[in-house]
Amino acid sequence: MKQPNTLSLIYARSKNHCIGADGKIPWHLPDDFAHFKHTTMGKPIIMGRKTYDDHKTALPGRLNIVVSSQKNYPLADGIVQAHSLDEALAIAGANNPSVFIIGGVSFFSAALSHADVVYETVVDVDVEGDAVLPVFDFTGWHSHLLHDHPIDERHKLAFKIYKRSRNPVS
Repeated sequence: MKQPNTLSLIYARSKNHCIGADGKIPWHLPDDFAHFKHTTMGKPIIMGRKTYDDHKTALPGRLNIVVSSQKNYPLADGIVQAHSLDEALAIAGANNPSVFIIGGVSFFSAALSHADVVYETVVDVDVEGDAVLPVFDFTGWHSHLLHDHPIDERHKLAFKIYKRSRNPVS
């Protein structure tokens, strides 16, 4: 797997590691969405077809790459198709300072061993869903709590955002 300068994963998960239910994100957390947008803006994002099917539009201000084995999968304008994670990383370009994997489970699992940084939002809820991450081993990683968000009028669930880095200066 040819890597960009920094390969990052970014996702939100429940306490029991669920990231999706019935093809949708199982919560609505505007401040976490704002974190996602701010963190990924201007950088290539790579997602699987099921993640793309959740919104079916290009996320503005980013090179959007969808990985699908289906030839000529119908994609919105401004989205580039790749047929493998390696091809997606090549399209994103080794000269990009940072590339983000934004979903789904198989891409997070495949890319973790190559990732430099993981932005992990942990939502304070257990969710039954069909997209569940394995428990990732962050032993030896440097973890920093970026935000501890309580329940408020816009957020029905509390959550914490972590930045986990292999390198202490990442």
